[in-house]
Amino acid sequence: MEAKNEGSVVVTRGLTKLYKGLIALNGVDLDIPRGPIGLLGPNGAGKSTLIKCLLGLVRPSSGTSLILGHSSHKLGEAREARSRIGYVPENDCLIPDMDAVTYVRYMGEISGLPAMDAMQRAHEVLHYVGIGDERYRRIDTYSTGMKQKIKLAQALVHDPEFIVLDEPTNGMDPKGRQEMLDLIKDVSRNHGKNILLSSHLLPDVEYICDHVIILNFGNVLVQGDLKDLIRPGEEYEIRVRGDEKLFRKVLDGMGMKWEKSGVFFHVRSGDDILKDLYKAIGNKDIQIRHATRHRQTLEDIFFKNVTGGGP
Repeated sequence: MEAKNEGSVVVTRGLTKLYKGLIALNGVDLDIPRGPIGLLGPNGAGKSTLIKCLLGLVRPSSGTSLILGHSSHKLGEAREARSRIGYVPENDCLIPDMDAVTYVRYMGEISGLPAMDAMQRAHEVLHYVGIGDERYRRIDTYSTGMKQKIKLAQALVHDPEFIVLDEPTNGMDPKGRQEMLDLIKDVSRNHGKNILLSSHLLPDVEYICDHVIILNFGNVLVQGDLKDLIRPGEEYEIRVRGDEKLFRKVLDGMGMKWEKSGVFFHVRSGDDILKDLYKAIGNKDIQIRHATRHRQTLEDIFFKNVTGGGP
């Protein structure tokens, strides 16, 4: 299988996984570009199964996948390829009776670093994630948020090219969650790492990612750049002062579909209507005091596709 785009970090074709007849992935075709990528979907959508198939931890029922140009099912035999990938699993992967620096050093050695280099890097990445002063404590004494940061540290210790994060903010309080998101964003933006962030939290993905994939029931519902997906919508929110009855007639005369809600007129149009609207009210007893065009958000896209609803 050849990648359609040489810049793709991940390419899948017809990737399918069945568990006792239940479809976890249903013929998934993806071309995941470089940069920070968000993998979205409700619980049970197939996100974790997709990640495990990509990393060679689960063998698909059919189909193929490449990660950094290597076949996923051969990653276990390709040490060089594995050394280019970091992984933050959703579930606990820590050794509770180790201290943090010993654990992260150990994971660095497993990823191919010499012992001395692994130790130096362990200290560096633990300082980077904010665990420097606590790095000699046993892992089982840490809070959930600190454990999540250690998981990130072990994924960074060998300086990988591509980092896969499966629900990295699980169980964190708001402050810790924001700190984790800022770290992930810094890793991508300022250190040039390719990120695949799997989450069911829309704001997390919107804060970090340039490209999104939405899964549900093992199917790819949406795949694309956020800047292309989040675009001006088809509804204006307008508040006027003056003769509202006359304003209604103006809208009707322009062929606009509208409804009044509270103090706002909600006017539906796919075109930029404001210039024509200002011209239409001319010297009439009407002033437009507020006019904004609704922008389609990631939340709009998600719920429209996952639930079949939305605007």
